[in-house]
Amino acid sequence: MNIADLQNQTDLRNIAIDKVGVKGIKYPIIVADREKKIQHTIADLDIYVELPHHKRGTHMSRFLEVLAKYQEDTIVDQLESLLLETKQILNADAAYIDLKFPYFLSKKAPVSGIESLLSYTCEFNASYREQMSLWIGVGVPVTTLCPCSKEISDFGAHNQRSEITLRVCYDAFVWLEELIDLAEDSCSCEIYPLLKRVDEKFVTEKAYQNPMFVEDVVREISQKLDADCRIKAYQIVSENFESIHNHNAYAMIRKG
Repeated sequence: MNIADLQNQTDLRNIAIDKVGVKGIKYPIIVADREKKIQHTIADLDIYVELPHHKRGTHMSRFLEVLAKYQEDTIVDQLESLLLETKQILNADAAYIDLKFPYFLSKKAPVSGIESLLSYTCEFNASYREQMSLWIGVGVPVTTLCPCSKEISDFGAHNQRSEITLRVCYDAFVWLEELIDLAEDSCSCEIYPLLKRVDEKFVTEKAYQNPMFVEDVVREISQKLDADCRIKAYQIVSENFESIHNHNAYAMIRKG
């Protein structure tokens, strides 16, 4: 049977498309874990190619065909091969893949020592044009306490749950845990999933002793990344989900 291939038609509008592909694929992956060696998790996976100006469309099913070849492998270790094959099969100049996934670490409460799991939103963003480019990222929930509120108040100070989002491109291997540790060391106080009263007292007082604006957070992290010779580019975002405003406070630094 001769079935028309409309995607392969020539397009006369002369407009290239930067990214075209499929999004929101749920996919099992295995990630390197500093303490346990590996961790199984589920990623939301997006995969794209660049579409030249003369092609009407891409063949969406071929993304899944390529991906299916890697389902028995540790896909995170095969991103370069996967992107190269995607480029070749779809006859594209560039291919991209984004993976976002929950990553779990066991944390001990600071005083009671009770252990429980905390989830971090992590990501890998890879592309291949002439060569492979890889960014890794973490989203880290933290606490910040407002320096201005502490300074002007007779007692107390407002604090809020915040999120630090950190993405890096590196020359030598960097653990996700290293980025998480860096973020948690650069805020008023880190977050714990389970706190008893003695722990709550500890984190409340620690935050009060370490007031930080969003600007302080991103500058603190920037200094630490600049001192790490493995890091060649980065983006740092600090966002406060404000407790006394109906808006968020935001700061961002990027380099490279």
